[in-house]
Amino acid sequence: MIKIFVICLSAMTMLWSAAPEPSHSKKGMVVSSHPLADKIGQQVLDDGGNAIDAAVAVGYALAVVHPAAGNIGGGGFALIHLANGESIALDFRETAPLAATRDMYLDKNGNPIENSSVFGYLAAGVPGTVAGMSAMLEKYGTKDLGDLISPSIDIANDGFIVSYRQEQTMKEMKNEFAKFESSKKYFLKSNGETYKDGELFVQKDLARTLKLIAKQGSDAFYKGEIADLIEADMKKNHGIITKEDLAQYKVSWRTPVKGTYRGYDIVSMPPPSSGGVHVIQILNVLENANLKKMGFGSSDTIHLMTEAMRQAYADRSEYMGDPDFVNVPVEKLIDKAYAKKIYAKIGKKATSSTKIKPGLGKISLEKPNTTHYSVVDKDGNAVSVTYTINGSYGSAVAVDKAGFLLNNEMDDFSIKPGVANIYGLVGGDANAIEPKKRPLSSMTPTLVLKDGKVVMVVGSPGGSRIITTVLQVIVNVIDHGMNVSEAVFAPRFHHQWQPDEIRVEKETAPKDVVNALKAKGHKLSVEPYMGDVNAIMLMPDGETQGMSDPRREF
Repeated sequence: MIKIFVICLSAMTMLWSAAPEPSHSKKGMVVSSHPLADKIGQQVLDDGGNAIDAAVAVGYALAVVHPAAGNIGGGGFALIHLANGESIALDFRETAPLAATRDMYLDKNGNPIENSSVFGYLAAGVPGTVAGMSAMLEKYGTKDLGDLISPSIDIANDGFIVSYRQEQTMKEMKNEFAKFESSKKYFLKSNGETYKDGELFVQKDLARTLKLIAKQGSDAFYKGEIADLIEADMKKNHGIITKEDLAQYKVSWRTPVKGTYRGYDIVSMPPPSSGGVHVIQILNVLENANLKKMGFGSSDTIHLMTEAMRQAYADRSEYMGDPDFVNVPVEKLIDKAYAKKIYAKIGKKATSSTKIKPGLGKISLEKPNTTHYSVVDKDGNAVSVTYTINGSYGSAVAVDKAGFLLNNEMDDFSIKPGVANIYGLVGGDANAIEPKKRPLSSMTPTLVLKDGKVVMVVGSPGGSRIITTVLQVIVNVIDHGMNVSEAVFAPRFHHQWQPDEIRVEKETAPKDVVNALKAKGHKLSVEPYMGDVNAIMLMPDGETQGMSDPRREF
């Protein structure tokens, strides 16, 4: 699907009732954060490829045209549903290098060293994206990797036109790019300025890197010339990722986390993503109330959802981590009986977060940029992919001679229990740094099914706000009867336990709702737009409807 409309956020009302008609298709659909990536993915579908083929093509396209988040230097998750009814989760999350240590970002007094886990070579985890793309293609795809990457190589070689939003994001990172020779070479012009709206952005070294992957597969990245370039750049700049780290990297096939909500099946990403667990946990709480009767955007609805979010994020801080290293109590967290206990404690007034603790007791055990895309094909296969380099433009470090940015995913670990990361999220021992461990994530690629058939493919970037963004789109459709466009356009809010406030978009609540929420004891903070949802709905008549978020948070 190619977006054919442009919406200026400053002029946009963001009222769901004013949302445009969703895009329609009966030949499958791709919805991502860039029209060039959509076009590449749709062409794969039109040429007989399946949803997995298209997802791989889109993943590489976004690595070229959406460098703030699209990547080969990061990692993520894919949720795959096959036409035969099987659902599978692929974890290609980054891992901590072998030389990583629990206290590597603390000074001699045990205090966090400012930005040490956010910018620079030491902030990067071992990338997983290239391995993830190859793994899903080899297992479920039908097309050749070289053919799927070829259009992205051409765009990297010939360049693409920078958008106004990309101009803004590059300008925001100008000072960080300038600190690193390779990044300055790739992302700043010869006069030191960033690229502007309407200018051509060419990436010759990235094109060469993609050609190596197209010819040699993932081995080029993890064992070959690209691995050599990564290790050389790390040694030169006091980083710790080695060829051994890259050679030992492996994806992990996992069983999706599953729940139900008002007759629908919710299938989402399991740990080390916290997203699926907590979306299902919150939905379980909401199921005890009649949200439709309470009304979209009412103070009672926002209050109930906020209290459910508050408990979920408190639980996240204590229990969630990499299941290969800690015991994550998934079944207890998504138990409907536990949700009933949470619901029973929700009163008419806000509960201070200082009084909310992780609800299961002690159990033996965990600035943004991410992007999401959704794909369905005509045969009923569906793929929901969320991948990331974490902060906008990741660590701000590009691999010299390779042309791609590295992630700053190490910041997603709990660098010190009780100390918040760049998203304000607090973590504990379950998410402490250990070699080869995957950091906890909020990424929430999700499928909604009815009677065994996919009815929605959804996900979003947004750091800690991903979980609540995906949650609200699902609730908007199931409880409030919105179509996919209305559900994506609808104003959003967010609460994550700490800080103790409801983050709202400026259109979220009219004055009487704000006053009612304040009377209930809530503190509200009006902040910029949240999320960048790319969602697809499959209608009973076989038609596919899709919508890409106009917010473009990143």
